[in-house]
Amino acid sequence: MIDLGKIQKEIYQNKVDKGFNVTDINKEFCLTYGEVSEAYEAWRKKKDDLGEELADVAIYLLGLSEILKIDLEDEILKKVYKNSKREYKIIDGVNTRIKEYEKK
Repeated sequence: MIDLGKIQKEIYQNKVDKGFNVTDINKEFCLTYGEVSEAYEAWRKKKDDLGEELADVAIYLLGLSEILKIDLEDEILKKVYKNSKREYKIIDGVNTRIKEYEKK
């Protein structure tokens, strides 16, 4: 199993060690968006580097999470659980949420 918390810290340290941005949050969001765009283009054009582009997206998200002091692994686990408790129904051809997760 992968330890996202450990990798998150390693990604951040690599950014520091290599002199990459760790302070400009706006820039990090823009760079992350750019990586998502590159992954989409790789998929759309059926390029062989789609997996690498998706890895870049994950790396940017983990790095941004560490900069913001967010435990992304914990947030993902909570969100997956929350999504599993939501209920959906097809209404007029659209998958629509009909019941929200209720925190106890």
